[in-house]
Amino acid sequence: MKQDCAQLKPCRGASGGRALPALVLVSVASYLSFLDSACAITLERVLQTTLEKNPAIQEAKAGLEQAAGQRLVFRSIIWPHAELGVPAGVQAGHRSGESGVKGFAVGRGALDQVLFNMAVPPSLRRGDIEVLIAQQQLNVAVVEQLHAARLAFYTALYNRSLESIRDEQRKKLEENVATQKNRFEAGLADRSAFTSATVSAEELVPQVESAHRAYREAQLRLAEAMGIDPVESALPQPEGDLEFATMHLDLESETAAALQRRADLKLARLFVRSANEDQRIIAADYYPEVAGRISGEYVPVTGIHRQGSTSKTQDFIGSEIVEKAGYTWRVIDNGKVGGAVLRARAARETNELTCRKLEANVSRELSRIANNLKAIDARERSLAAASVAADEGAHTVRENVANGLVSPLEYRVTENALLTTRSGLLDAVYQHNLAVAEWDRATGRYFQFSDDTASSRLKQRDSLNR
Repeated sequence: MKQDCAQLKPCRGASGGRALPALVLVSVASYLSFLDSACAITLERVLQTTLEKNPAIQEAKAGLEQAAGQRLVFRSIIWPHAELGVPAGVQAGHRSGESGVKGFAVGRGALDQVLFNMAVPPSLRRGDIEVLIAQQQLNVAVVEQLHAARLAFYTALYNRSLESIRDEQRKKLEENVATQKNRFEAGLADRSAFTSATVSAEELVPQVESAHRAYREAQLRLAEAMGIDPVESALPQPEGDLEFATMHLDLESETAAALQRRADLKLARLFVRSANEDQRIIAADYYPEVAGRISGEYVPVTGIHRQGSTSKTQDFIGSEIVEKAGYTWRVIDNGKVGGAVLRARAARETNELTCRKLEANVSRELSRIANNLKAIDARERSLAAASVAADEGAHTVRENVANGLVSPLEYRVTENALLTTRSGLLDAVYQHNLAVAEWDRATGRYFQFSDDTASSRLKQRDSLNR
C-alpha cells in the first residue's frame, strides 16, 4: 500500500514560534480529520490487503510454483531419454590399398525407454502430492496471516476504545479538580478534597498513555500483516468499534466439518501420503528394472576406420540400427540392511502419529473455545447491567459533589468503580471477538481449500494470483 495519508509537521511562521491564526488551526484540524477518515480501513479491507501483499503469503505462492517444477522431476522417470551426436574428423595414414586424407562425419542416435520399473507409480503420485503439499502450505500461511491481521485489528480497536474511556474519565476528574479548587478558594472545602481530586485525575494519565502505546503497537502489527512499510506509509487506522453478538454453536457438526476443511490437517495427511510414497520409491530399487534401447549410426561414406579397428571387417560399412533390452536387479541389499527403507518407514510413522494427534486435538480445541464463548457471554451480560447501574450512580454523585453533599472518597470510589466496570465490559467484548476469531480458525472458515483434482488446483492458483 502506497502512501495514502500525509504526515503533517509543525508549521512555523516568519517569527519562529508565533502561534498560527485561528482560521489556519481550524483548517489544519479539518484536514487531519479528513486524513483520519481517508486512512480508515475496515476488517474486510485488512484481510484483502493481507491476502494480496503479506510477505509470508507471497513466499508460499512462490513455493507453489517451485512444486510444479519438482513435479516434473518426479514424472521424468517415465519419459524416454534420447541422445544425438555427430562425430566428425579427418582420417589420415596408410593401410594396404588405401592412400590420402579423408574427412568424415558419422550420425549417431540412441533412444532409451523404461519398460518396467516399480518406482514409476509411486513417483507419479509423489509428484502430484508435492503440488498438493505446496498448496496446503499456502493455505496454512493464508490462515495464519489472516488470523494474525484480524487479531491485530481487534486489538487496535480495543486499545483505542480503552484509551477513549480512560481519557473521558480523566476529563471528568479534571472537571472535579476545578470544582474542588473553586470550593477550596471560596472556603467551602479544605485542601484535602482538592488534593484528593488532583491525585485521582493524575492517576489516569499513565493509564491513558499505556493504552495509546498499546494501540500504536497493534497498528504496527497490523501494518506488518498487511505488508505495509511504516516508514513509507502511514499506519492503518481501523474503522468501526468492537461488537458483541451471541453465538449458537453446534459442536458436533462443527467438529466434523473442521476435520474435513482445516488446512493444517490436510497438510498433515499429505505428509503421511508423501512419506508412504517415498518409502515405496526406495523399496522399488530392489526390484528388477527393464529398459529398452534403440541405437543407430548413419555413415555417409565408406572406408572409414573405427577407432581401434585392426582390419577392414571392423570398419564402418554402412548405416545400422540396433535394438536391445536389458534389466538390472539389485539383490545384495533389500533396503533393510542399509536402513534406507527403515528410515523412510520411521518418517511415515512419525507423520502418522502427528496427524492423529492433530485430529484428536480438534474436538478438545473446539470444546474449549465454545466453553470460553459461553463464559464470556455470561460475563458480558453481567457487566452490561453493572455498567448501567455504575453510570447512574456516578451521575448522581457528580451532581452532589459540587454541593459538598458527597465526600471526596465516595466520589473517588464511585468513579473508579465506573471506570473498572466500563473497562471490564470493553474487555469482555474484546475477548468475545478474539474467541470468535479463534473459532473461525479452528473450524477452518478462513479459506476455502482445493480438492485433489487438477482443475480445482488450477482454479485456486488463478484466484490467488489475481
